[in-house]
Amino acid sequence: MSHESDAFVFFGATGDLAHKKIFPSLHALVRRGVLDVPVIGVAKAGWGLDELKQRAHDSIAEHDDAFRHLLSLLRYVDGDYEDPETFAALKRELGGARRPLHYLAIPPSLFGTVVTALQAAGCADGARVVVEKPFGRDLASATRLNEVLHSVFPESAVFRIDHYLGKEPVENLAYTRFANTFLEPLLRREHVHHVQITMAEAFGVQGRGRFYEEAGAIRDVVQNHLLQVLALTAMDPPAEHGEEAMRDEKVRFMRSLRPLTPRDVVRGQFVGYRDEAGVAEHSTVETFVAVRLHADSWRWAGVPFLIRAGKQMPVTATEVVVQFHEPPTRVFDRGTPNRLRFQIGPDLRISLDVRAKTPGEGMTGCDESLVLDERPHDEMEPYERLLGDALKGDQQLFAREDTVEAAWRVVDGILGDATPIHFYEPGSWGPAEADRLLPRGAQWLTPRLSGDQA
Repeated sequence: MSHESDAFVFFGATGDLAHKKIFPSLHALVRRGVLDVPVIGVAKAGWGLDELKQRAHDSIAEHDDAFRHLLSLLRYVDGDYEDPETFAALKRELGGARRPLHYLAIPPSLFGTVVTALQAAGCADGARVVVEKPFGRDLASATRLNEVLHSVFPESAVFRIDHYLGKEPVENLAYTRFANTFLEPLLRREHVHHVQITMAEAFGVQGRGRFYEEAGAIRDVVQNHLLQVLALTAMDPPAEHGEEAMRDEKVRFMRSLRPLTPRDVVRGQFVGYRDEAGVAEHSTVETFVAVRLHADSWRWAGVPFLIRAGKQMPVTATEVVVQFHEPPTRVFDRGTPNRLRFQIGPDLRISLDVRAKTPGEGMTGCDESLVLDERPHDEMEPYERLLGDALKGDQQLFAREDTVEAAWRVVDGILGDATPIHFYEPGSWGPAEADRLLPRGAQWLTPRLSGDQA
């Protein structure tokens, strides 16, 4: 589909996600002139349009002309998702709209109910649907969800949103790789010793203990965010231009990854997690996970990919580090190996760690960092970018059915209590047991924040 949507419908309009992310993003889209169609909120809250407008007022800090125009676009339907009259009312609010975009900011358990009701009410013809993560809890449930969506919408009309893919630094990772000739020949087994991806969060579950008990770190960030980042780091160059070519290479790489087994996983839980509201007294849910992955391909054969993610870490930062092999012979003193670093958060920073001569008479060296790009936090929020793309029908930054299922295949065997829990202190880098995943002579690399020296 290449047409632009002529209405925006968001289910779950009274929820927390709408308050924190959707309303501010819609405001930004109106300000940029991207959004100028009816915006219809749907929820079961006993509200009317005035209450929805007040919710938007409370959500958006700047009440400028764009805000006032957004209010003029707002409509509201209050009703139960299992009541056909709710969708009949939605059909009336849509009026002459023939290409609506339906955003399901609701639990996945309701997807089937809503999409079936949209079809029955005549609201699905020519429409697109955006669905929130988590997209399933395992491979089997993700496959069932895809079947439910495809019973009403073709794959070309399905947009699986992952806000991480809307981040400017994540997009820049792929751009930097394929826009620079010198990089691409280096990113292969002949030159790369291993790759590390760290996603560290200095905070805990922030009152979301009940949610985290259902998710855990593997489902929350590894299966989606971090496997997608790994794919952008390691996939082959697309054979042609276009959004499908990029997504084809992503899934090709994802399918080359061996499914994880318990020996490639270490799970951890920070001390104090069990005291959080909504957390079971003897919970074995992981708040930290480290995994070691291998790809069965000529490009990456024998190269370990190491991913770790955790809460209550020393810093909040996400970084990809490609560590190169050391020189084959030792001509001068040996220092830190060359490393290519892609910092994804909190700011964008791309740098190359190199060895340079120390000024003076002796032939000794020091470690230096060549900064290729460095910018502050992206001004455009991920939801603004992604919803704008969905309105235009651009699927490039959205996960395709086969990619989602390939990612679940990788982690399916290590979900739940497949491996034991190791406790770690808040403010540490997780349990020491994670060190056993490292290749010989390697160590976990601390994310380098902007301004840090080599």
